[in-house]
Amino acid sequence: MSSGFGVFLGLDVGKGEHHAVGLDPAGRRLHDGPLPNSETKLRALFDKLAAHGSLLVVVDQPATIGALPVAVARAAGHQVAYLPGLAMRRIADLYPGRAKTDARDAFIIADAARSLPHTLRPVDVGDEALAELEVLVGFDDDLAAEATRLSNRIRGLLTGIHPALERAIGPKIAHPAVLEILSRCGGPTGIRAAGRRKLTAIAVAHAPRMGDKLVAVILAALDEQTVTVPGTAAADTVLPRLADNLKTVLQQRKQVASEVEGILDAHPLARVLTSMPGIGVRTSARILLEIGDASNFASAAHLAAYAGIAPVTRSSGTSIKGEHPARTGNRKLKRAFFLAAFAALSDPTSRAYYDRKRAEGKKHNAALICLARRRCDVLFAMLRNKTNYRHPEPATAPAAA
Repeated sequence: MSSGFGVFLGLDVGKGEHHAVGLDPAGRRLHDGPLPNSETKLRALFDKLAAHGSLLVVVDQPATIGALPVAVARAAGHQVAYLPGLAMRRIADLYPGRAKTDARDAFIIADAARSLPHTLRPVDVGDEALAELEVLVGFDDDLAAEATRLSNRIRGLLTGIHPALERAIGPKIAHPAVLEILSRCGGPTGIRAAGRRKLTAIAVAHAPRMGDKLVAVILAALDEQTVTVPGTAAADTVLPRLADNLKTVLQQRKQVASEVEGILDAHPLARVLTSMPGIGVRTSARILLEIGDASNFASAAHLAAYAGIAPVTRSSGTSIKGEHPARTGNRKLKRAFFLAAFAALSDPTSRAYYDRKRAEGKKHNAALICLARRRCDVLFAMLRNKTNYRHPEPATAPAAA
């Protein structure tokens, strides 16, 4: 960020009101006080401070409760920047005192913008499509967490009353055939009472190729246990409700994925991202939201460090402890790169690199992080050049003399 501003306004954003501190280039306070979260009050303060020179508005959270100040500042023609939370905490340690107040935080934000402009990050340019995408992806994250909670609840309940049945259907708990059986038949008692014919009809309707095998596995698991664990009757009434809830959440995720895909179709970089093996609709949406076109990063190494997939060297004097996985970085972006690398194991090029790392002695997760780091270089080049992924040409054997 450029330091050529006449006023640096730090906003410690809040739900009902923010705290605002305005500093001039010499560090003199031009404003210090609470600021209601309303367009009228925000515009009035921005206009007042703009009389002293060009205004830079810096927030500690550019979305949700910080979205209105960002939008109003842009509408008024002022520059907007963002001070990441990790940088904010580290910078705060340089200031005297240990109090945690809105006024102190707002001053630190403004002073960091004035004296440490390299710590600031630009706020996205307000692309309406990306704003809609952020809302949908955030909702999908909530749905994914709820689906995981319901799946774990069902599996935990089955483990308590019939472990063999849980082992049989637990890994496939989100499959439509399994959910329909639980929804219509309930727990072990209800499934046993339904009989093979009804179970087969349900399973085949939702899984034509594996229906018969699934029913055989379920019935074999039921035969492994003859005793009835206390709570089984209640489980027969609770499991259908849990299964119905999980079906609803999974259906909502499908609808959201369709809406996200519709938005991505109009984005010029979406096809670039999805051309890379392992990157689907949800992953590409997350990458776009976190880094955009990656123009804010000087190199692929900078992007990898930001994502937390670049190894960190720890050394002191003559003691070198080697490279270790980073414990910092953008967790959402790191998860997206990690999941994309895992999904890309079906690609021969990615699988070969993964197998090579495993052969070097690295464990599964470490090898995937290495793969994600390698793919980061390729992804950065794709975004920079706006070109689709190209599979490497197979190496040709040297001709015999």
